[in-house]
Amino acid sequence: MGLFRGLEAEAYDRTYSDADLFRRIAAYFTPRKKQVAAVTFFMLLVSISGAGLPMIISKAVGLLEGQPSLNAIAALTGLMTLFGVGIWAANWARRRLQVRIIGDVVSDLRHDAFTASIKHDMAFFDEFEAGRIISRITSDTDEFAQVTQLVTDIITQVTLVLILLLVLFSISWQLTMLLLILAPFVVMLTLGFRRMARFVTRRGFQVLAKVNSAIQEAVTGISIAKNFRQEAAIYHDFATTNQQSYQVNLRRGFVLSGIFPILNIMSSTGTAALLYWGGLSVEAGMVTIGAWYLFMASVNSFWFPMINLSVFWSQLQSGLSAAERIFALIDAQSKVTQRDNRPVTQKLRGEIVYKHLSFRYTEQEQVLDDFSLRIAPGESVALVGHTGAGKSSLIKLITRFYEFQRGNIYVDGMDIRALDLPSYRRQLGLVSQSPFLFSGTVADNIRYARPKLSDADIEALARQIGGGEWLETLPNGLGSDVGERGARLSMGQRQLVVLTRVLAQEPAIFILDEATASIDPFTENQIQEAMDLILKRSTAIIIAHRLSTVRAADRILVLQRGRIIEEGGHEQLMQQNGHYADLYNTYFRHQSLEYIEEAGRRRTVAK
Repeated sequence: MGLFRGLEAEAYDRTYSDADLFRRIAAYFTPRKKQVAAVTFFMLLVSISGAGLPMIISKAVGLLEGQPSLNAIAALTGLMTLFGVGIWAANWARRRLQVRIIGDVVSDLRHDAFTASIKHDMAFFDEFEAGRIISRITSDTDEFAQVTQLVTDIITQVTLVLILLLVLFSISWQLTMLLLILAPFVVMLTLGFRRMARFVTRRGFQVLAKVNSAIQEAVTGISIAKNFRQEAAIYHDFATTNQQSYQVNLRRGFVLSGIFPILNIMSSTGTAALLYWGGLSVEAGMVTIGAWYLFMASVNSFWFPMINLSVFWSQLQSGLSAAERIFALIDAQSKVTQRDNRPVTQKLRGEIVYKHLSFRYTEQEQVLDDFSLRIAPGESVALVGHTGAGKSSLIKLITRFYEFQRGNIYVDGMDIRALDLPSYRRQLGLVSQSPFLFSGTVADNIRYARPKLSDADIEALARQIGGGEWLETLPNGLGSDVGERGARLSMGQRQLVVLTRVLAQEPAIFILDEATASIDPFTENQIQEAMDLILKRSTAIIIAHRLSTVRAADRILVLQRGRIIEEGGHEQLMQQNGHYADLYNTYFRHQSLEYIEEAGRRRTVAK
């Protein structure tokens, strides 16, 4: 099993029965009953026409035994031409409708998979790699589309087999019974092949997801790799994954392609036996030469769809495996669940109460235990403490990104688990430590908070921050292209764009995980002005990394191992000479004006 190492199923994967999968798939076709009925009609037309061609050829062979007339030959020729044109027209109409139906179904399926994935809580994305999720939404739905097209061909082939059986019985029931004795061996071989085909196709999808994940990680982390000169390591990791993909798909190809030659041998053996017994029947006068030819032609037409059905069966397993992975993503349960969906129709006052809260990421990772805190409406609270103290967890819980195990969180006296999440989150203005910008212009990113804002409104908002001087540092002002993830802007510029976006949102609760990156004094003043504008209108919870932010807060909370060990204003906490004073001297003191002036005097004396 070394070949399949690292291709284990995700925790949310599940096994569906074929009946469940077909029922779920059929639900996507149900709204298009009329188009499906039209496709079915054309498939029947193609099948009947295909079964009728051997009968016309048999008539022609029968005419050759006597003295065929030119009129009869012309009539048969015209009839065959008509059949050929009819089959072509019916196939054209069927495929045209089929492509539209499958395109609509796959679009709906991809929409449902994408919608389900973005509705999951953040714990889901922390646990499962983005590249593998993307693979299910893109590659698996493409595979499903290709196999769905084959399903209609299967239906056509099944219909053709049934019609041909009727024709064969009408010619010679004895020879037809001999044929039916051979057919179950083909069916049994196909059914026995099913489990192996499902296994290798599932592994094929898993290794493709692993490849996609490796590519995404390499591309997004390329700047770090280049900085540490690890391009060779990235290439080695990708080459290893790519080689595993090659081996898995090679085995998949061997398994899926092995069935076709075996079935061909079986069908050829059966045809040879029927040819022999049919020849004896002609010699005995039991059937005519024309009837015997019709039977053999129909047998060849019978084996072709039978073999195709067997080959389609292996390809069908690919489609079912793809559908299984897609439905597993759609059906994955979110850990964040709401007890009710009460809409938030008015702006919140912003009172926040954590009451006897307990939270852990895993059984071994307890973060908060019986934690309580009240934040008054309009109050700004700065959270400080070492890594792992619980600062980020408090933010993740108030935003409902994670589910807490015990206790309650109330906003304006309402349990946040009873609120409609979209309308509740519209009241929250969140800025993460690494400000994220979407591809587009600065104006586009600000407008993300309120899509209906005009360019004039956006400019007016931007100029509230330092008179808009920061816009002059951008190459094209609000029309500047930010690049992927804001790569064309400096960290300070990204923060200003994100803060302006929050300013446009006018949230009741402002949540900030302040960036730790150093920025120039001019930009820091601009950022502080933007924050002051937001703080005037909102309740704020801030994980603070700048001294100016800490001092500006109404209250400072010092956290340690999920508990509040000190709280108060900056001067008050410094006088206590406790944990906050240690943090200040370690992390904040070098940012103070006094420290900068003292360092300047020391440099002067040293000279």
